[in-house]
Amino acid sequence: MWAQVLTWSFGVALFTAGIRLAVPVLLAVLGEIITERSGVMNLGLEGVMLVGSLAGFITAHSIEQSTGMISVAAWGGLAAGLLAGAVMGWIMAVLTVTLRSDQVVTGVTLVLLGQGLTSYVFRQNAGLAGARVKGLDSWAIPGFSDIPIVGDILFNHNVMVYLTAVLVFLCWFFLFRTNWGLELRAVGENPAAVDTSGLRVDHIRYRAVMLGSALAGLGGAVLTVVQLNIFTENITAGRGWIAIALVFFSRWQPGGAMIGALLFGIADALQYRIQALGFKNIPYEFLLMLPYVLTLVALLWRTGRSAAPAALGIPYVKGER
Repeated sequence: MWAQVLTWSFGVALFTAGIRLAVPVLLAVLGEIITERSGVMNLGLEGVMLVGSLAGFITAHSIEQSTGMISVAAWGGLAAGLLAGAVMGWIMAVLTVTLRSDQVVTGVTLVLLGQGLTSYVFRQNAGLAGARVKGLDSWAIPGFSDIPIVGDILFNHNVMVYLTAVLVFLCWFFLFRTNWGLELRAVGENPAAVDTSGLRVDHIRYRAVMLGSALAGLGGAVLTVVQLNIFTENITAGRGWIAIALVFFSRWQPGGAMIGALLFGIADALQYRIQALGFKNIPYEFLLMLPYVLTLVALLWRTGRSAAPAALGIPYVKGER
């Protein structure tokens, strides 16, 4: 009996933590789906998430220290992360859409920019070392949270978990059920045809890249402001790269993105649980690798016919087909 109770408790805690840990990655994946659907490949997500995480943490910490308003500080930090991500997206769009630079090289450059910029700013602000923010408390949805097992897993989280779930639906709806989504997908498939119809390819791609990067920046802010409540150098720990891999896993579909992010989140939660159980024979480094290895295995399992936009990664030059 006690073994059964412990098993249920372990499973509930694992899936609950997995859902929470999936949120930053899921936001970045949704953003990259929007970006790549327009024909631009943003490999700089790791740098975008880092900048968003630091901007969010600094803003939340400053508001909290000056006003003591914890909730306002958390939402201010999330807004700052969103804005910082959009700025990084604007830089990416200028380089790849306007100047037509190589998207792979530009993305890697954006990663290096994010890593260098956040490390420099963090080291220049000694007060940030060891500083913490309060973040957002969990909110149990009345009625639903009382459902045995399911209530604890699905309906007892912070607000960002619920908002991210809504964003998955909104992303699908806008991509596949609106004129905006149709134009966006058309640009990713055949930008010359869109240009001939009178629409501005560069404007559509600018909006897509900036919106996608804003979501990635928000994901970084969620990581530092809501989940970990601290900032350290390279705190994203490769989540931006995982997000790019999960775009391929998802076949550029928001629903698939949610499944892939949940797999990563649960694997990430599992390695924390295994460490907590104190298995001394398992190397610590192996446990850190676990979520990334399982994500790669899932990606290989989904290998098959690509659903990538036809013009992905190809700069558009007016008059060329």
